[in-house]
Amino acid sequence: MTALFRILTTLVLALALGAGPAVAQMSLDQAKAAGQIGERPDGLVGIVDSSAGLDLQALVDAVNRQRLDRYAAIAAENNSTIEQVQAVAGAQLIERTPEGQYAMDAGGGWFVK
Repeated sequence: MTALFRILTTLVLALALGAGPAVAQMSLDQAKAAGQIGERPDGLVGIVDSSAGLDLQALVDAVNRQRLDRYAAIAAENNSTIEQVQAVAGAQLIERTPEGQYAMDAGGGWFVK
C-alpha cells in the first residue's frame, strides 16, 4: 500500500465522518440522506436537484472548499497532482456511499446506490 493511498484513505474517512463547520441548517449527512447532495467522481459533492436553495448551495460550496484544501495539501506532500488525489478520493467516497444515497457516474449522471 502506497503512502498516498494510506493518506487518502485517512482523508476519506475524515471527510465521510464530518464535513466541518455547518454553514446551513442542514448538515452534509442530512442532505445526503435526504437525496439532495451526492458524491462526485472528482472527490467533491454536488447538488442532485438543480432547484436546491441557496442554503444547500452554501453547504456544498463550503464542503468542496474544505475538501479541495485537503486534496491540495495531500498532493503537495506526495509530489502528486490535485487531480490524481481527487480521483482516488472520489472513487473511495463513492464506494463508501451508503445504499439509497446518490453518487455521480463518470458521465456526470446521478444514480442511487
